[in-house]
Amino acid sequence: MTRAHAVTTLVTASLVASTVTLVATQAAAQLPDPGMTINERTALVVTDPQNDFLSPDGVTWEVVGKSVTANGTVENLDTLFATAKDQGIPVFVSPHYYFPVDHKWQFEGALEKLMHNIGMFDRTGPLNVDGFEGSGADWLQQYKRYINDGSTVVTSPHKVFGPEPNDLVLQLRKRGIDKVILAGMSGNLCVESHMRELLEQGFEVAVVWDATASAIVAEGNGDTAARTNYRFIANTVWNTEQAQQHMQEAQLDSAR
Repeated sequence: MTRAHAVTTLVTASLVASTVTLVATQAAAQLPDPGMTINERTALVVTDPQNDFLSPDGVTWEVVGKSVTANGTVENLDTLFATAKDQGIPVFVSPHYYFPVDHKWQFEGALEKLMHNIGMFDRTGPLNVDGFEGSGADWLQQYKRYINDGSTVVTSPHKVFGPEPNDLVLQLRKRGIDKVILAGMSGNLCVESHMRELLEQGFEVAVVWDATASAIVAEGNGDTAARTNYRFIANTVWNTEQAQQHMQEAQLDSAR
């Protein structure tokens, strides 16, 4: 190989590498936002709006409190609940409960094991609410006026992270819903798992990122991980102000 040929080869390789890098950078910068239009087939879905996640007295506050506070999660969820009710948008809550039989599982993942160890979302049984009021499994007090109004659909509990074991998808389908505004706790676990399953089930999903929060531990920041995956996977990602604006501009029949 002549010196001139070698130089030409190196220059060509350098140009190709630069082009590949540029194309990759442009692709990342141009990640599309398909968006989602709110209509009469849209519902607000909130996962785990419960004391153990959202109250300073909850058993997870030590690891989620920083994220909840930084995102304004408690206040932003309140805004979503209130706006959905005002606009006649159906509200669904997918809760997390553990009954005594669930503590007899023979194996768990890391977070499952932690939740069982700290008594998170514990209830005395599926057919009674003994000790439920004010417990970690109870709704955050300020949300009770929205959830206990006789109109909100409270599904059967999910048991790990996603809605596969509960009746959320059935309840949405039976109401003719195919678009979901998704929020709640916790971001990189139940919210993300609900997002993934709902998308796989053929729903459009808009995630409201600041109406979620996640654990921040030595092994990593769950909130950062969640927000990355929301953007990569969901139809669109809004903050609470944007979600509220979209809901208000939809001008739906409030009698629905």
